[in-house]
Amino acid sequence: GRDCLFLCFFFSILLLFLPLYHSQASCLCGSAPCLLCGCCPSSNNSTITRLVFSFFLLLGTMVSVIMILPGMETQLRKIPGFCQGGTTIPGIENQFNCDVIVGYKSVYRMCFAMACFFFLFSAIMIRVRSSKDPRAALQNGFWFFKFLILVGITVGAFFIPDGTFHTVWFYFGVVGSFIFILIQLILLIDFAHSWNKIWVENAENTDNKCWFAGLLSFTVLQYALAITAVVLFYIHYTKPDDCTEHKVFISLNLIFCIIISVVSILPKIQEAQPHSGLLQASLISLYTMYVTWSAMTNNPNRKCNPSLLSLVSNVSNSEPSGDSNPGQVQWWDAQGIVGLIIFLFCTLYASIRSSSNTQVNKLMQTEEGGGSGGEGVVGEDGIRRAVDNEEDGVTYSYSFFHFHLFLASLYIMMTLTNWYQPDTTTQAMQSSMPAVWVKMSSSWLGLGLYLWTLIAPLIFPDRDFN
Repeated sequence: GRDCLFLCFFFSILLLFLPLYHSQASCLCGSAPCLLCGCCPSSNNSTITRLVFSFFLLLGTMVSVIMILPGMETQLRKIPGFCQGGTTIPGIENQFNCDVIVGYKSVYRMCFAMACFFFLFSAIMIRVRSSKDPRAALQNGFWFFKFLILVGITVGAFFIPDGTFHTVWFYFGVVGSFIFILIQLILLIDFAHSWNKIWVENAENTDNKCWFAGLLSFTVLQYALAITAVVLFYIHYTKPDDCTEHKVFISLNLIFCIIISVVSILPKIQEAQPHSGLLQASLISLYTMYVTWSAMTNNPNRKCNPSLLSLVSNVSNSEPSGDSNPGQVQWWDAQGIVGLIIFLFCTLYASIRSSSNTQVNKLMQTEEGGGSGGEGVVGEDGIRRAVDNEEDGVTYSYSFFHFHLFLASLYIMMTLTNWYQPDTTTQAMQSSMPAVWVKMSSSWLGLGLYLWTLIAPLIFPDRDFN
């Protein structure tokens, strides 16, 4: 049955990685300090743990992408007796429903399993203060058993009957993705502040003007891309007598991006936050334009939502976005691919970040970072181990980190299915306005969060906002 298929698939992946740890077999049941290689960016226990959990998320994402690849169902139906409706092999009673293990249904179930897995750990790790807490051993070790738990939940998810599952889980995905988009923006704000601070300090300490030239070049490039996006949006996603929502969305976000750019260079803001500047504002503006574009591609109004193919080949704009078949999901459209790239960057950055931005650390439930740690410890067997850097206190909230991965699972589900809403009557997927409003409202709230990081030191002068 289905359990055999997925158990074989996951165990085959596990067998691929077991040889990497043939000399560290005990680490599969041990702690994160065992898991360390020369390519790791840090030798800290906390960083290794976050990277492994992020690997679990990326592995589930890879499986979801494979299941939604075009032609997958056709290939499965070629296997005699495998899919329902095919030729039954004598002696085999159970057959797979191929529209469940491929397409959007498989993505919903795979992401449901990952979300349950990370939500479970988020609940277990509430209020862990240091690695001396017994639950910290569960966080930083027992990788083999955690992998088995993920496999078990995944197998069980594929036995969930259709019913209203997809509709209900769609709304869970919408809410979770809304929050995750905000977290992505917070991470981008943190990255931009750190980027600007490091390059400015390098320029001042080395008297090398190339650092300033680099900052200027990236700032101009990001603003140029954002302005180009606005022009293209007005040309292709608006009509003189239609698409009023798009006109409002584009105009509002353009005005908001101008506001945050002006505020970021005001003398009082510069005095309170010397490292704020146009680099951060340009990156946030570019991300805002991406979210705006992503929202407009979910508009069910076909006149206002031309397919990328029609834009490139000058085909009539009456074609629907993505594919001519509204029931078919295509995750490989341009905005979906860009969304996956941003997701991968933010997931990796959340795993290795060590920030000095106090406001962002409070929002992300992390402590001020002091670098990526020591050089590790060499054991008696000559193998380098990670250092437990959390004996006095955790460097990040275990619970919040898993909640972040829980939201990331929902975001991946929505991205791979183009935010289409399941139709229980036709078993198809359709664009929906709720997805449009969720993305747009998240962009506005995200711009507000960035504006807050600029003006907070002025509003509360007695607080430390270094």
